[in-house]
Formats: sequence, structure tokens, C-alpha cells
Amino acid sequence: MALAGAEATIEPASEPVEPERKRRLRLTPYLLLLPGIAWLAIFFVWPMFTLAKTSLSSQDLAGDYVFSWHFQTYKDAFSLYHSQFVRSFIYAAIATASALAISFPLAYTIAFKSGKWKNLLLVLVIAPFFTSFLIRTLAWQTILADNGIVSKIFNDLGLYNVLKALHLVQSDQLLNTPFAVISGLTYNFLPFMTLPLYASLEKIDLRLLEAGADLYGSPWTTFRKVTWPLSLPGVVAGTLLTFIPAAGDYINSKLLGNVNTTMIGQVIDGQFLRVLDYPTASALSFSLMLAILIIVIIYIRRAGTEELV
Repeated sequence: MALAGAEATIEPASEPVEPERKRRLRLTPYLLLLPGIAWLAIFFVWPMFTLAKTSLSSQDLAGDYVFSWHFQTYKDAFSLYHSQFVRSFIYAAIATASALAISFPLAYTIAFKSGKWKNLLLVLVIAPFFTSFLIRTLAWQTILADNGIVSKIFNDLGLYNVLKALHLVQSDQLLNTPFAVISGLTYNFLPFMTLPLYASLEKIDLRLLEAGADLYGSPWTTFRKVTWPLSLPGVVAGTLLTFIPAAGDYINSKLLGNVNTTMIGQVIDGQFLRVLDYPTASALSFSLMLAILIIVIIYIRRAGTEELV
């Protein structure tokens, strides 16, 4: 009887504690998100808002930029620099395709054929990142110099005629050409393609490849029916990680190209830092981000990979 009475007195005291504990548990995930949300608000949302506001500003009589819903800036910017927009996406697409063609065999070899050398090869893939992006690009000026070994090899093999037919060079010169810009983009962003591909290929169960061979599939059929579909998440991730920064890059076009290879990133850099036309620069930046966002959404939906949609 006494024990029952003690339990009766203890139970009511514990009831208010349980709802409070559940409430704290519900709030915990949101509290953990606060630092990330604050970071995004300060360094992403606010700059984006400022960029959009500046792009719709116009100069008053005093020369100051005043927000005025001036949409004409977008029309003027695109009419003046539409060729640089198109060129940027073409160069980025070619560089992305080139990086995929180089990275897939490399990632496949590291994932399936490297054995004890796997870790060393992965380190070599990311080793260029130990050097500044600017220095790596400047190095290509030496690599593609007129009296360099690469130029001599291209001349001996007659590859200049192929590049001329593709409109990637205008003469027997590699530097200051579209070929040089695309080569720089491909090289600088190659690890962004290789690492996602390796991560995707490395997860493939080798027994699936053996099963394809046991079912009389040729190496090409096994690759097309098994390896390629299973590697698609890495392909999609790698192409996005390569294409997006390549489309907005301006260092390669500035150091390896000429006035006819100017990309939109180089135009934005000039408008911001030299011309000081902030509305035009902001409009170009906002248009570039919007165009890339649309392309990415369409691409991911077309790719149809479950891990990225």
C-alpha cells in the first residue's frame, strides 16, 4: 500500500518532463542548422541580393548608382556581350568533354588496375592543387610556346592542319588561341572530373563485371551495359564540377588567349575592376548564374541519376 502510494506521488511529477524533452529533441536539428543558415545568409543570400539590386541601378546626376528598376541594363549587357556568353559555354563544354575523355580511362585504371599504387595515383591526381591556380596557368605559356616541345610535336605530326580545320588555331601557333584556352581549362579542372568518376567506379562490384563476361558479353558490351550505367552518378557529378567553374573562368582566357577568345568572366572582371560599370558587371554576373542554373537543372533531369535528382 505504501509503495503504491509512493508511485502515485512520483508519476505526476515525471509527466511534464517528457513533453519538454520531446520539444527539445524536435528543436535540436534546427538549432544545429543555424550556423550553416547564418553562413549562407551572410555570404550567399545577402551578396546575391546586393548583386541583383546593383544590376537594376542607374547613375544619377551626381554620378552615384541609385536603385531604379533599370532592366535596360540587362538588355544592353547581353546585346554587347552575347558573343562572349556563347563562347564561354562552348569552351566550357569542349573542356568538359575533353576532361571526361581523359579522366574516365584514368579513373578506371586507378579503381580496377592500380593495385598497391592506387593511393599514389590518387595523390598525383590532386598534386596540381598544391600549386596556385595562377602559376599552373602561367606554366602553360611555357608549355605551348612557339619554340616548345609541344609545338614541335604538333608540327611534326601535322596536327596543326587538324586544329585549323576545327578553328582552334589560326596559324602554326598554339599560344593565344582557342586551343590554348581550352587546354588550360581542361588541365586546371581535370581533378574535378577524375575524383567523382573514381569514387563512382570504385563502388562497382567486380562480380557484376565478371557476370557480364560469363554471359558472353564482349568487353565493349560489358562496359556499355554494366560499367557505364553504374558510373553515371560520377559522370554527372564530374561534368557539373568541371563545367560550372569553367564557364565562369577568366584566368585561362586572359593568360592563354587573345581578344578573340575573351570569355564572359574576363568581361565581368574588366567591368568591375577597370571600367567600374557596376550595374553592367552585376547584370552579366546574375545572367551567367541564371544561365548555368537552368543548364544544370535541365542536365540533371535529362541524366536521371537517382543520387543527384
